[in-house]
Amino acid sequence: MTQTTQKSAFITGASKGIGHAVAQALIADGYAVTITSRNADEIAQVAAELGAGARGVACDVKEPRAVQAAVDAHVAAFGGLDVLFVNAGVGHFGNVADLSIEQWQDVIDTNLSGAFYTVKAAIPALSARGGYIFTLSSLAGKNPLPGGGAYNASKFGLNGLSEVLNLDLRDRGIKVTQIMPGSVATHFGGHTPDQDKDAWKIQPEDLAQLTVDLLHMPERTLPSRVEVRPSRPPKK
Repeated sequence: MTQTTQKSAFITGASKGIGHAVAQALIADGYAVTITSRNADEIAQVAAELGAGARGVACDVKEPRAVQAAVDAHVAAFGGLDVLFVNAGVGHFGNVADLSIEQWQDVIDTNLSGAFYTVKAAIPALSARGGYIFTLSSLAGKNPLPGGGAYNASKFGLNGLSEVLNLDLRDRGIKVTQIMPGSVATHFGGHTPDQDKDAWKIQPEDLAQLTVDLLHMPERTLPSRVEVRPSRPPKK
């Protein structure tokens, strides 16, 4: 379909880290973006810093009506939707015997159900443009780790959902890529990135560059699953 408006992207969990870096890269590539976070003040400040090409929306992906409203507002503001980057995620870690039901629900409802709600809300607009969905998974989606019961389950599930999305949506002209990084220098899990100690890790801007590169792949070609690892992790 011939584009009649500026290309646009909707990015969840974008107040910092990977989502924020992806927003910066897409704006630089000519996209208008909507970025979301559960924290209204934080996301408004980040959007202002990103400039005129960004809208900040407070949205908890665990709430399907809120997600639908945010996507609909994006389409109304920009005339359509070309790229969906499903990034919002949380992690609670601990032995299954000690993990609370509330922690389990928070992880599954955010990382897996939230991804479903976001994709579901965006399918009509993406179908109209022949859009692209990125799901930010993890190598934890294929490699279990002690204490990772909830997080592993959410990412294993997200990988399965992503693969089915490819089968269900390709006839609508929608591409789907699941990105599965290893260690990334972000604030995830309460970590504060350190320029020196985290230098060996994947950086958020690396995944942002990957996203832009994938968007510029020939239309006939789809890297449907991309695993990304630090090239030189510390020796144990």
